[in-house]
Amino acid sequence: MSMPTPATARAGAAALDVKRLRQDFPALKQEINGRPLAYLDNAATAQKPAAVIEAVARYYREDNSNVHRGVHTLSERATAAYEGARETMRGFVGAASTREIVFVRGTTEAINLVAQAWARPRLQPGDEILITHLEHHSNIVPWQMVCEQTGATLRVAPINACGEVRLDEFERLLGERTKLVAIGHVSNALGTINPVRQMIERAHAREVPVLVDGAQATPHMAVDVQALGADFYALSGHKMFGPTGIGVLYAREALLDAMPPWQGGGDMIKAVSFDGTVYNDLPYKFEAGTPNIGGAVGLGAAADYIAGVGQAQIAAYESDLLAYTEDRLAEVDGLRLIGTAANKAAVASFVIDGVHAHDLGTIVDHHGVAIRAGHHCAMPVMEFFGLAATARASLAFYNTREEIDALVEALREAKNIFG
Repeated sequence: MSMPTPATARAGAAALDVKRLRQDFPALKQEINGRPLAYLDNAATAQKPAAVIEAVARYYREDNSNVHRGVHTLSERATAAYEGARETMRGFVGAASTREIVFVRGTTEAINLVAQAWARPRLQPGDEILITHLEHHSNIVPWQMVCEQTGATLRVAPINACGEVRLDEFERLLGERTKLVAIGHVSNALGTINPVRQMIERAHAREVPVLVDGAQATPHMAVDVQALGADFYALSGHKMFGPTGIGVLYAREALLDAMPPWQGGGDMIKAVSFDGTVYNDLPYKFEAGTPNIGGAVGLGAAADYIAGVGQAQIAAYESDLLAYTEDRLAEVDGLRLIGTAANKAAVASFVIDGVHAHDLGTIVDHHGVAIRAGHHCAMPVMEFFGLAATARASLAFYNTREEIDALVEALREAKNIFG
């Protein structure tokens, strides 16, 4: 899945009324250090539109009750809202059935669920899991843990100097011992969009299932899990303008059906006795305990909001804004972009000669500009480029060229202070 061409991006940029859309986000209306907030830390977490905030508040204000267990009116309303959000997310990612949509705390929990409920029972010494050098820690550490538990081996497909996965090496590492491939759709540290459909096809040619970490993809582009061919797809609500502590694991129904539960407790059972337990149907077998009902409702509202704005329009606008951002950053003396893949989402990661990334983050904050500074939970990526940290401006459709100009002004001041 690629980003729009320059002509399409310009057309998409013109199609969005960003000034109006910004009014939907209360947090964007404030000043920081006496200056209008320019929030450019969207890859860490995105701001929430009023529609999401109100959906969560309305649930707690009017419908607060547990789901699936009560026959009174509030429980029925809460259940309808919760399951309605599941149907919304089914449509949002293009799943075949709501049985394939498991609510989790986020991408991290989704990946751990697959590691423990799918991989751990199946892996043996000598088996291999294949990931890439671009991965977020949440798509590295769970596989390291399951390898320690089973004796399997973690293999890593390398990247090139632009921050792109070397597909020749990825295919070479796919072998008879490969039992699972786990890849990020979009790099949170560099913005690289991986050719996941092509990578999935190559894995499936060897009958290897694929998990896709989609945390950084769903805020920026339309995702169709069936068109991609993904066996597992994980996403986080807070990246896509929804609440924190909620996300989705999509998995093909046949895979989920064959997996044991990861956690035990209420709601994931049909019958319990001291002699044994009968587990619930999908997807409830994987949703032990009282779920984050308000979070799910908010996530559904976020998906509806994104659909209302238009995913194609979002992708086009952000592509145009990223091009502007990279052009403006190139004007700053001593600044070097880290991650120059041909196909990128809305992330600009950079360093400036003589200025630590954390100092950059502090100085631009004095100008009301919020960016990220650090290793971005992708330490192997930093090590590849010989860096301890980068500064990262990550964009959303509510960001503007004026905010990028404010960032560049602040970076020039930082360069002057330390230069």
